[in-house]
Amino acid sequence: MSDVFGVISPGPLTTVQDAGRPAFQHMGVPVSGALDRYALRVANWLVGNAGGCAVLEATLAGVRLEVLAEADIALTGAASALTVNGVRAPGWASVRVRPGDVVDAGVPEDGCRSYLAVAGGIDVPPVMGSRATYLGGRLGGFNGRALEAGDVLRRGPAKLLDRPRCLPWFPLYGSTVVLRAVPGPQDGYFRSALETFFDSVFTVSAQANRMGYRLEGPVLAREPDAPASIVSEPIVAGNVQVPADGQAIILLNEQTLGGYAKIATVITPDLFKVAQAKPGDTVRFLPVTVAEAGAVARQWAAFLSEVQALLAG
Repeated sequence: MSDVFGVISPGPLTTVQDAGRPAFQHMGVPVSGALDRYALRVANWLVGNAGGCAVLEATLAGVRLEVLAEADIALTGAASALTVNGVRAPGWASVRVRPGDVVDAGVPEDGCRSYLAVAGGIDVPPVMGSRATYLGGRLGGFNGRALEAGDVLRRGPAKLLDRPRCLPWFPLYGSTVVLRAVPGPQDGYFRSALETFFDSVFTVSAQANRMGYRLEGPVLAREPDAPASIVSEPIVAGNVQVPADGQAIILLNEQTLGGYAKIATVITPDLFKVAQAKPGDTVRFLPVTVAEAGAVARQWAAFLSEVQALLAG
């Protein structure tokens, strides 16, 4: 392990994230981890890491770093104006940096969250098997908090790549997001509102963070015989919860229980699109069956395997 970055400016919110800690929800510890798991994996594969290694997740504006050791880095996710010493560098590609270089992830031109990987992975002490930051519990990551100016980051053991790597394509997120979703688990509470839910356009509100995205749109009214709330039960990322005001909330990675009925659940392969949506962007939901969701998940897994193989050469 060795020092690799000094933080010059952390941006509005930059944290250390990896693939998360999925085994402790029964103890009240959320999964956390990168919200855009696709960008996480590709960033790591570009620098020769395993897909779940710890990276920096920057929200809305990028992080500025001083390089302390020669390394290969890669920036994925939101299309940021990545520069090294003020010179534009490619995103979704490996970039060789050297001591004294200044790396600036810039402000996203498309999308919301960017992911900066370094060969060897960001090295912070694992907590419950993960290096992911859970801000609500001040757990994991860099002292359980977002990065601050003056922080020094370490990396794990690594060797330089034999040749540069790049992805020949990358996602364009845009300002309109279409999310496939399975009705339920409490869709029976919204029999009359389901058509409204799937036929309407919603807007991402300013209340959008790692816990969930509150949407603004038509009121999703419960059936007259449906209770206003339910006994709190475990949630999964992608659950669309409807509180008493009838405005939908897409739940994400930083909570374990929910006490409001859930009209639908966004399928896992589409969750990266939520992570890249910004306040003011619009969202539409497309209904799919459980069987269709399973087929999409298998196709997505096959696609990820192809990407990994391509980048490994």
